Amino acid sequence: MFLNTPEQSPVDALSHVGCALLAAPQVTQRLGEAAAGLEALRESWSRLPRDQHLRDGGAYRFRRHSCFTQDLATGSLTLVPHRAHWQPIDYNALHGGLERWFEPIEPTIASSAAWTRLVKTLGELFAQVRPAPCWYVEAHQFRIDTAEGIGRPTPEGAHRDGVDYVAVILVNRGDVRGGETRVFEAQGTAGVRFTMQEPWTALLLDDARVIHETTPIQPVTAAAAGSGVRDTLVLTYRSDGFQAPPT
Repeated sequence: MFLNTPEQSPVDALSHVGCALLAAPQVTQRLGEAAAGLEALRESWSRLPRDQHLRDGGAYRFRRHSCFTQDLATGSLTLVPHRAHWQPIDYNALHGGLERWFEPIEPTIASSAAWTRLVKTLGELFAQVRPAPCWYVEAHQFRIDTAEGIGRPTPEGAHRDGVDYVAVILVNRGDVRGGETRVFEAQGTAGVRFTMQEPWTALLLDDARVIHETTPIQPVTAAAAGSGVRDTLVLTYRSDGFQAPPT
């Protein structure tokens, strides 16, 4: 497995190895004029409520969650009524089987031009790899902090999400060390390791072909414990409806 070069099409990389990395300039270029609104989104990460569902007893994660449908034929992106986030235990051994209700993404953020263009652009890219009439999109705003000394971006460990595609977008990173991203073949041993540093860098994953995780973060110094954060936006795209408990 290897990371694509800037010259390689992310569609080709996803098709051949199941992952692609878009540098921040590549992301903003794809968004066109809407990219000017990205920085206005960033401040909303400072208003995320604490995640009340962490089963490891930690208090290092803050989160919002909302769901959308993307009609690939019409190009529309529609916010759906607020719903719980649910994953089977097979995909999340730590939190699987729980209906987890999080506060929704702020309406002014979810309806902004930059947000809409970002979600739609990535969905259109994924549809070039695997055509679908509609994507069922779950959006997660995450903040991991180091106030307790250590923060875990993926407390469930290396995992898949039970969807078609995943986009992990770095929004902010400050006063931390660690946070190495690791992507491995789901049916093999090859993998890559790297650290996302520049805001709006995007990692794109074919969830059926790879597993992924991010290592814990720590403050760069003891004095920075209260200010160390890693903010990400995670978008998942699934063609077969939203994941939900068996009926």
